[in-house]
Amino acid sequence: MNAAAMRYLLSLLLLVSAQVFAQAWPSKPIKLIAPYPPGGQTDIVSRWLGEKLAPVLGQPVLVENRAGAQGAVGLQAAKNSANDGYTFVYTNVSNLTIAPNLGVPLPYDSLKDFAPVTQLGLTVLAMVVPSSLGPKNLKDFVAWARANPAGVNFASFGNGSTSHVYGEMLNAATGLKILHVPYSGAGPSIQAILGGQVQMTIQDLAAVGPHLASGRLVPLAVTGPKRWPALPDLPTFVEQGYPLGIAGWNGIHAPAGTPRPVLERMNAEINKIIQTPEGREQMLKFGLLATGTTPEELTEVIRRDSPIWGEVIRKGGIKAQ
Repeated sequence: MNAAAMRYLLSLLLLVSAQVFAQAWPSKPIKLIAPYPPGGQTDIVSRWLGEKLAPVLGQPVLVENRAGAQGAVGLQAAKNSANDGYTFVYTNVSNLTIAPNLGVPLPYDSLKDFAPVTQLGLTVLAMVVPSSLGPKNLKDFVAWARANPAGVNFASFGNGSTSHVYGEMLNAATGLKILHVPYSGAGPSIQAILGGQVQMTIQDLAAVGPHLASGRLVPLAVTGPKRWPALPDLPTFVEQGYPLGIAGWNGIHAPAGTPRPVLERMNAEINKIIQTPEGREQMLKFGLLATGTTPEELTEVIRRDSPIWGEVIRKGGIKAQ
């Protein structure tokens, strides 16, 4: 048998092997790593998605919270996991595009170490203050903060997070010097504002939604280029004269080298879930405008967004603390 025939036979065997694997997958529970603590958007959406995927895949999807270092701990765990189709990780603009621009060494490469599955959706954050603070709109908050320069702090859900970067962008746009206080996740940072330790935070809508509904927190503005469909009366920062118009995104990845048939199956099932009318409505409640992309489109989003966020970080002098 000559070399060309051997190569053909090998490629045929690999193709058949991949098809057999895809037909048998999944044959055991699947792990979805949520690289942040319980209580935030990542955790909430991961658990909802796991519940929706389990019946269509025929196996449970177990969410594992691996928090730390603004998502780096969880992403490193995913990177080091077997690429056998049984580990996935929830990703976002913070850990795959913002973090690489902060000048701090990371234990992963955003493009080389992960195989994209799909972009779940675009996400915006809401700036909120305690209802007891006084200001009910952004203009009044800026005036209040200028009158109280020594007593204003803002909480974020981690150094280098979108919550942190947006807060520093607001400082740069207003000339304020609101002190950044980082917390390890959305849950702790929201407890800090509810407890009076900080006066402002810019957070995922999924995390602050219950407190907006109860009236304990008041929304003053939303990030992104246009108003959020679930909060049509809440003006954007851009409308109010502040350039916080960049939208974030959330997605799903797997370890690099995960079989392509598995990625395609997971892509198809997730996109079906989030693109139904019920799925879109639920995603809006989570603070996500459902998209659903091909793996290649998600890679392009990362390539496109990284220099945009890098420029924002450089102009704002933002550093990981």
